[in-house]
Amino acid sequence: MARFTENDIRPDHLNWDKEAAYDRDVARLHRHLPDFTPGDCPACGVSARRELWTKLRLHYHECQSCGTIYISPRPTPAALNDYYSHSEVYAYWEKHIFPASEAVRRKLIFEPRYARIRELCDRHGVDRDCLIEVGPGFGTFCRVALDDGGFRRVLAIEPTPPLAQSCRDRGIEVIEKPIEEVDLGAHPASVVASFEVIEHLLDPGGYVRACANSLTPGGLLVLTCPNGKGFDVQVLGPIADTFDTEHLNYFNPESIAHLVSSAGLEVLEVTTPGELDAEIVRNKVLAGKFSLEAQPFLQTVLLDRWEELKEPFQAFIRDNRLSSHMWLVARKP
Repeated sequence: MARFTENDIRPDHLNWDKEAAYDRDVARLHRHLPDFTPGDCPACGVSARRELWTKLRLHYHECQSCGTIYISPRPTPAALNDYYSHSEVYAYWEKHIFPASEAVRRKLIFEPRYARIRELCDRHGVDRDCLIEVGPGFGTFCRVALDDGGFRRVLAIEPTPPLAQSCRDRGIEVIEKPIEEVDLGAHPASVVASFEVIEHLLDPGGYVRACANSLTPGGLLVLTCPNGKGFDVQVLGPIADTFDTEHLNYFNPESIAHLVSSAGLEVLEVTTPGELDAEIVRNKVLAGKFSLEAQPFLQTVLLDRWEELKEPFQAFIRDNRLSSHMWLVARKP
């Protein structure tokens, strides 16, 4: 994969207005706080937990059994629907950030992502009949797949009307429903892909079961999500950007495998092929938001010898399942 920077995909000069929009979204969510309800671990269902911290008035806990980090009390479905349907940040991304960064994102994220899906099919002997992306956002990945022509059918499942329309505008076939309400009948998918969706969900187990129900026997489920035991997450703690009002669940390699296998799928691999973990921490330090004063080793790697060590250090993070960007591949028996 070609190297890229955090600024390539999240341009710095656009962040101020985005942050102002996010603040207004958070205020809208906070109006629902009295209706939030306690929840158990979204991966294993265990209630035993320890509270880690509070951020933006949300309480983060770590499961005492599987180590999953999650928000509890949790928003109601109505609160989440209000949050996403009126989100100013999503509108801002659509109008400003995606147009400014889409060419880079397509080349450095979506094309390699699609190439990996094809390679997984070849490696595991999966027919490239129908590829479904659940939660396609603005449709870039599906458009890459259509342009390649490697699958006989490419289908987006997107319940949010503006995002569904964005996909249609790109010539993508769309089912405008939640995956839990989709019945593909006699034409299930050979691959169901879901990128950075499951961390947003109140019922990730139900979501995985619905994805499994959309697969043909032998078909692949490919999920990506943040790794709650990833490098930048563990180093930065509550100031890590991944801890925000949208992300309810932070699985780790063991807990996401447990969740998916509990849905009757065979987990083939869990990897963390991230590229930005070390840079994300370094950028927090350079911005004066995090100090390495008590961490001389990280001071050496992230500042003093950065140009020399950044690539081998990131490779170590990636290869040892320590990146906060996580992939899971599972097969339906």
